[in-house]
Amino acid sequence: MRAMIFEGVGRPLRLVELPIPKPAPGQLLLRVKACGVCRTDLHLLDGEVAIEHPPRVLGHQIVGAVVSDSDSPDGRRVGVPWLGWTDGECEYCRSGRENLCPRARFTGRDVDGGMAEYAVADERFCFEIPAGYPDAQAAPLLCAGLIGYRCLRMCGAPRRLGLYGFGAAAHILAQLAGHEGREVYAFTRAGDADAQEFARSLGAVWAGGSDDAPPAKLDGAIVFAPDGALVPIALRALAPGASVVCGGIHMSDIPSFPYHELWEERVVRSVANLTRRDAVEFLELAPRVPIETRVHTYGLAEAGRALEDLRAGRFTGAAVIVP
Repeated sequence: MRAMIFEGVGRPLRLVELPIPKPAPGQLLLRVKACGVCRTDLHLLDGEVAIEHPPRVLGHQIVGAVVSDSDSPDGRRVGVPWLGWTDGECEYCRSGRENLCPRARFTGRDVDGGMAEYAVADERFCFEIPAGYPDAQAAPLLCAGLIGYRCLRMCGAPRRLGLYGFGAAAHILAQLAGHEGREVYAFTRAGDADAQEFARSLGAVWAGGSDDAPPAKLDGAIVFAPDGALVPIALRALAPGASVVCGGIHMSDIPSFPYHELWEERVVRSVANLTRRDAVEFLELAPRVPIETRVHTYGLAEAGRALEDLRAGRFTGAAVIVP
């Protein structure tokens, strides 16, 4: 099979031929139909999140057709997210917090991911794709959608919700928040008129630059952009008792800020990974909204260009690799 492999920090992804992987007991062999591109892939590429044992096939928003013993699809279409395996035995797993399992393995970091023509995955961490979603449109649901869903639930029940960084996750979450009757306030790079118009087209009641003050105090805010300087900015936009939720796996340092900006029971917290419960709940909810993903597709050999386009903000919505 063809695959794009990561070989080391600072080195471009390389297209290679690899043997088709053989599934171990409890695993499924998947013919990859689509694989979403995520900012976490950039963090892996840049060494901000470490890959301990390269080479590695990146990609953790996989939509695949299950391959049967006869080497043909068996009719099932499943999705594979970032969380690829947990031990099921630690205190976190046993208390419903498997996203914090210290022995967890992550797709595209600890085990090979979906930037390839085939992949294997633990069947316990594969989820049925809702009917009606084409492969490429389904892929962003598996990380951008899931992490946004978990972040929103960590905000409580905000009537006015701020989204800092309007990329793949925010464009999905804006639709869910609107469906739930929430007002969405979108914060983009200063002067990014295209992203602001995109946000308004998805129901945002206001869109502006990340350093602009919203017209009303927010009941919750989610920071998707990996810029720590946005955290105190978001805090200043909050009403008392509200939370800033940091949705990324990596962020630059958060600058110091005066205590009075945190006072009145404001909260800053992070979200780590996801649980299988998140996946089941969100994938059942997505078609009821219905959430529509805007995607830009790339061929397998173009995975490196897709990542650089993501870094440079050259598209709105999400990027998806179609092998």
